Amino acid sequence: MKHYLSINDIDSLPNWVDEAIALKKSPYGFQHLGKQKTICLLFFNNSLRTRLSTQKAAMYLGMEVMIMNFGSEGWALEYEDGTMMNQGTSEHIKEAARVVSQFCDIVAIRAFAKLEDKITDEAEEVLTGFAKHASIPIVNMESSVAHPLQALADAITLAEHKTKSKPKVVLSWAPHPKALPHAVANSFVQMMKKQEADFIITHPKGYELNPEITNGCQIEYDQETALENADFIYVKNWSSYEDYGQVLHQNTNWMMTEKKLGHAKFMHCLPVRRNVVVEDAVLDKNQSLVIEQANNRTFAAQLVLKKILENHEN
Repeated sequence: MKHYLSINDIDSLPNWVDEAIALKKSPYGFQHLGKQKTICLLFFNNSLRTRLSTQKAAMYLGMEVMIMNFGSEGWALEYEDGTMMNQGTSEHIKEAARVVSQFCDIVAIRAFAKLEDKITDEAEEVLTGFAKHASIPIVNMESSVAHPLQALADAITLAEHKTKSKPKVVLSWAPHPKALPHAVANSFVQMMKKQEADFIITHPKGYELNPEITNGCQIEYDQETALENADFIYVKNWSSYEDYGQVLHQNTNWMMTEKKLGHAKFMHCLPVRRNVVVEDAVLDKNQSLVIEQANNRTFAAQLVLKKILENHEN
């Protein structure tokens, strides 16, 4: 594996999950792989878990870490070929990617969707630009349409907490005061397609995700029906895909409550708005797995970096 851009870069999810769980038990066991190697983390957007977990993962592997908040510290980049750069952009992705490639062995990038233009967001200019012009491996720390590190951490969490071979897992939309991207939901859906599970997506009409991603998945517009006998409930907000980037309505009755949760385990990628997306009673009880998910972000990232380093070593 050269790059990790999508959850579909995983050849065998069960094998990866088993390997990640093994890494948790002995995280310092592969420091020889990262010795005298450097990873650069480029953040075009804010981060807490992604930044700290990826940095910790690299440290477990013996790597040096460089971090740049590119959105506020870097030059404005141009991505189009043949353009006359006489407006706001100062540096072309062609030079930027090649220069970064000289300073490190792996570059990890976080660049969100702007939710202004679907075509532009789905083109993934930042991620694909670096993948095209850099000479080193690229790791996706969340892009316009995908968050594969989060999805891998979620797969690890499901494996650690499931009590049956084919659990019922529900992805439920929740209200939020502002428009949010589709990346987490997209990658979770793609990851669940690789799982043995009874998987259902539930949301109000108008909040359908990209149909190319949800193709083959069961979609239920009645949340109460979808949640019946669930083993895991993953809650996440996303804006409209069809009416791109819009908040169509708040639907506050879709907030996750203790009553709706029942005996299921609760999952969310964090950060989460208390008593908007989910009530306090859910987050503060033992059925909440959000802290375990955050912890597993480290081992998801460590496994990805380990596989890239092993590929480079060979």
